[in-house]
Amino acid sequence: MLTERVKEIYQEIEQFEVATKEQLEQYRQRFVGRKGAVEALFEGLKDIPKEARRAVGQELNALKNFATDRFTAIQAEFESNDGGNAGPAIDLTLPVASNQLGSIHPLTLARAKIIEIFERMGFSVADGPEIESDWYNFTALNFPENHPAREMQDTFFVAKNAEDPTQDMLLRTHTSNVQIRMMERQKPPIRAIMPGRVYRNEAISARAHCFFHQVEGLYIDKNVSFKDLKDTLYHFSKEMFDKDVKIRLRPSFFPFTEPSAEIDIWLGTDTEETYRLSKGTGWVEIAGSGMVDPNVLANCGIDPEEYTGFAFGMGVERIAQLRYGVRDLRLYSENDVRFLRQFEGV
Repeated sequence: MLTERVKEIYQEIEQFEVATKEQLEQYRQRFVGRKGAVEALFEGLKDIPKEARRAVGQELNALKNFATDRFTAIQAEFESNDGGNAGPAIDLTLPVASNQLGSIHPLTLARAKIIEIFERMGFSVADGPEIESDWYNFTALNFPENHPAREMQDTFFVAKNAEDPTQDMLLRTHTSNVQIRMMERQKPPIRAIMPGRVYRNEAISARAHCFFHQVEGLYIDKNVSFKDLKDTLYHFSKEMFDKDVKIRLRPSFFPFTEPSAEIDIWLGTDTEETYRLSKGTGWVEIAGSGMVDPNVLANCGIDPEEYTGFAFGMGVERIAQLRYGVRDLRLYSENDVRFLRQFEGV
């Protein structure tokens, strides 16, 4: 009975004359609308035996598409014919809207400048996933399970793997995961920087956030020395801040580098701003660095007896803070137009 009704509606659709917009609206109500003849047939599906319901449903869908396609084609034809007589698409009596141009975000500006400087030094740009496994984020970087150094990079775990903790999935805490992936698939020499967003489980304040942006760098080759690291970061500091900038290397600890050093630049204590940023010392940290630990090279299949290398990492927010005088980290992600408009001329 339902199949016969489908054939009847096919004939009605084909024979329905549509010469005006009023008739098109009648067609829509009769066949395409929610209370039309086609939709009414779907209500009868529940009375169809289960074994035949699939086939009948396909017939009804084909009928619905047939009715809709004819409606769409006729509607498009009417609109096309009316196009030559249509009035202006806008009201020409309205006052002209001011052309408000946007500005580039300060983090984007700082990131672009960092990339530009290192590209001139021969570094390529690499990228990787933000959702990463424990192996690439911790274990391969010489962070053993339950190592105290993991406390400094508490993160957000996405999925746990009870059988193999190295396959726990998490939000990366640094872009070092890209370094591991590069060393696994590429033979030295390697010279690249890795910009990207990273995450840590920290309370949000003016000085800390649960997400921020990093640019890390890696150089692996034969006879790479600590002097190469120092010269590279000194040249970067001169290009980013000032030709007469002073830097110092302060001994530190990172599980994935040995020896390791924090990189500070001299701001002085002449003004209230520089005194506050440097906490009264005149120096402010801009990066962490060091020679790649032999264990990390071995984990990636690189012979530490043949190759050496250095790595470094810096926060883009910190660089932008020093370049543009931004005091509160939260401003970068609150999308306050008043804050963003300050960078229109940068």
